[in-house]
Amino acid sequence: MKFEESVESNGSLIRRSQPFPGESHQANGKPKANGKAEAYVKQEASKYCKEPRNGLSMYTWQEIKKHNQNSDQWLVINRKVYNITDWANRHPGGRRVLNHYAGEDATDVFRAMHLDLDVVQLYLKPLLIGELAPEEPSQERNKNSQLVEDFRQLRRTLEAMNMFDANFTFFFLHLTQILILEFLAWLILYHFGNGWTVTIFVSFILTVSQAQSAFLQHDIGHLSLFKKSKWNHLMHKFVMCHLKGLSVNWWNNRHFQHHVKPNIYPKDPDIDMGPLFLLGDYQPVKYGKKKIKYIDYEKQHLYFYMVGLPLLMPVYFNLQSMQVMYLHKYWVDIAWVSSFYIRHFITFYPFYGIFGSFLLIYLVKFLESPWIAYVTQMSHIPMKMSKEENRDWLSTQVLATCNIEQSFFNDWFTGHLNFQIEHHLFPTMPRHNYYKVAPLVKSLCAKHGLQYVNKPMLQAFGDIVRALKKSAALWMDAYYET
Repeated sequence: MKFEESVESNGSLIRRSQPFPGESHQANGKPKANGKAEAYVKQEASKYCKEPRNGLSMYTWQEIKKHNQNSDQWLVINRKVYNITDWANRHPGGRRVLNHYAGEDATDVFRAMHLDLDVVQLYLKPLLIGELAPEEPSQERNKNSQLVEDFRQLRRTLEAMNMFDANFTFFFLHLTQILILEFLAWLILYHFGNGWTVTIFVSFILTVSQAQSAFLQHDIGHLSLFKKSKWNHLMHKFVMCHLKGLSVNWWNNRHFQHHVKPNIYPKDPDIDMGPLFLLGDYQPVKYGKKKIKYIDYEKQHLYFYMVGLPLLMPVYFNLQSMQVMYLHKYWVDIAWVSSFYIRHFITFYPFYGIFGSFLLIYLVKFLESPWIAYVTQMSHIPMKMSKEENRDWLSTQVLATCNIEQSFFNDWFTGHLNFQIEHHLFPTMPRHNYYKVAPLVKSLCAKHGLQYVNKPMLQAFGDIVRALKKSAALWMDAYYET
């Protein structure tokens, strides 16, 4: 979930075009909640309220769970009940992220996804309609309260250890690596010309630059670089839009949904790949029983190599990004992305002309695609996929993610996404600290009987294909049963 300073400084799919009713702003530009805003929300929520206690109504979990529809959404944070129905469309992280937690306790996901809690409280205050009744537990009854408390204690420990503080030298060197590779590509062409051998070599250099840019934008998109969200948002525009040519708004909306409900069908857009691929246990059976066969799913593990790997970046991501920018009129993103293509054509036009420069862009994206596809899919596709089970934050993340063994090369090659478990538990944590907290996370998992999966990289690559074959077999059984 993503309440942040304002949508103008945030990348989200839902544009906050109007202020919240009654909202005003301080001199520094931050929103402040006034009496009109509070009165508005309380008036809207009054039909749900029961007898007040100290000005707040008391609710049971049974009552709260009823409010999980698009037109009626409540959630709980730190035992406080909030009506987010009207706010959802204005939420800087996108409406769907809030929808995914309607009727549930959102305390841990709220803390995990937000950087500046003082700013967020300004938005939360007018949405407050009540609190949990004294006899109600702090989480839903199906959750292990001791596990939840142990995880929260771990987070407090990590905060005390300054594990959420970024090492600016690390990120500066990472950005420097990218810029040097971009300049080196131009320099090689300038000195050696645009022959086939040089072009292939330059393409590989630019591929490394693009992949490392993808990892850096991922860090900044999670607000893990600067203490102030607005600086992260601005830097994210530069890296994602200018260096990679993709929309920040499109990425944030998609990626935040993945983080709050990983491998939960259909809430996680990363696993809803139908009709091209059927993933997990539920979706293949669903398609099979309905006799749906858009493609020969028996061979999905084979055409993964021909379609999934090479076309993820140049086709799927680029078309989605452009579609979202156009349909939602994200003019700022469009301007930033345009600067990517302008810079690219200015740099390479003297060597390849307009058409050749365009081909070079997509050759690089084609080469980058298998790299990004393997890194992003190896930690999730082989893991548990299910429909909504409303688990606690720790279990939700650990069951849906796995780690890859650490080495200097693995850390660099994956952008530290080989520590996928730690990243999902603490999205705003700078990645250079993952290896420090991993033993503590592993110990907590062992205490509560959660399997902490850590495997070699090549095995993880192979597990993607094995998972696809397993899902295909489930589809076949359901499709051909009489």
